[in-house]
Amino acid sequence: MQISRRLFLSLAVFAAVAPNNPRRAIAQAYPIRPVRWIVGGSAGSPTDTYARSLGQWLSERLGQPFVIENRPGSGGNIGTAAAVRASADGYSLLLVSTTNAISATLYEKLSFDFIRDIAPVAAIARVPLVLEGNPTVPAKTVRELIAYAKANPGRIILASPGIGTLPHLLGELFKMIAGIDMVHVPYRSGAPALTDLIGGQVHVYFDSISSSIEHIKAGKLRPLATTAATRWKELPDVPTMSEFLPGYEASAWFGAGAPTGTPAEIIERLNSEINAGLANPLIKAQLGDTVLPISPADFGSLIADETEKWAKVVRTARIKPD
Repeated sequence: MQISRRLFLSLAVFAAVAPNNPRRAIAQAYPIRPVRWIVGGSAGSPTDTYARSLGQWLSERLGQPFVIENRPGSGGNIGTAAAVRASADGYSLLLVSTTNAISATLYEKLSFDFIRDIAPVAAIARVPLVLEGNPTVPAKTVRELIAYAKANPGRIILASPGIGTLPHLLGELFKMIAGIDMVHVPYRSGAPALTDLIGGQVHVYFDSISSSIEHIKAGKLRPLATTAATRWKELPDVPTMSEFLPGYEASAWFGAGAPTGTPAEIIERLNSEINAGLANPLIKAQLGDTVLPISPADFGSLIADETEKWAKVVRTARIKPD
């Protein structure tokens, strides 16, 4: 049987240092075969884009293919279940996101526990959204929108790309903190929701800045506030939601996870390599100022906090999956 030169050298390194620290030797030799990166979204989705961008970087850095495996459906649960069932050896990763934190409560009968069964590896990005309205809505600020909604309960129509999606929950959080009543109209995806917002069939929508920025610049949409803790550089004149509603802060986030039990040395190596990728000018140009190079422990804290946060919104608003 022939053996590749890379595999031979990897095994040689392992043999040389294994007696002293077997786990560290495994991490130093890792990976000796392709790694699959499971994505709970379809090809071309934001989760897929992040996995492919960092997967290519990891392939070049570590000398083995990081193969993207799309498993869309059920709020990311199909992909998560596949990752949970995989061996905890570093050769199966999961692209985790805000969707996972929401689905942990939204879906009552899951075969896994997201917090327990997926170990945090590395964050990739944290992205704010923008609350935008059709220019015909008689409100130029969040304060005016709240006042109008209170004077006209049930008149404002809030669009979303689907029940249980982050834009939907952002709207429910807004309603809860502001004490207003808006009618939620879910769509099957973001594109038709945005089209109807521009056309005036719906009134407001929480959307990603990247998909709305050109419509905002063209005057087809009116930005009311961004959802980050600080103002967004692409929309410096647009206030944050927290400037009107203290405590309102939310964003979409993305990162890498692995089955619980994956060796800590492998997780640390992946974290180091992903963080190096986030500092690379080419990748940073793709992701912009959204990159989030933090430790596995800090990413774990973020995931736990976000899961608890959205659990409260799901339960309070009594949201059930479609």
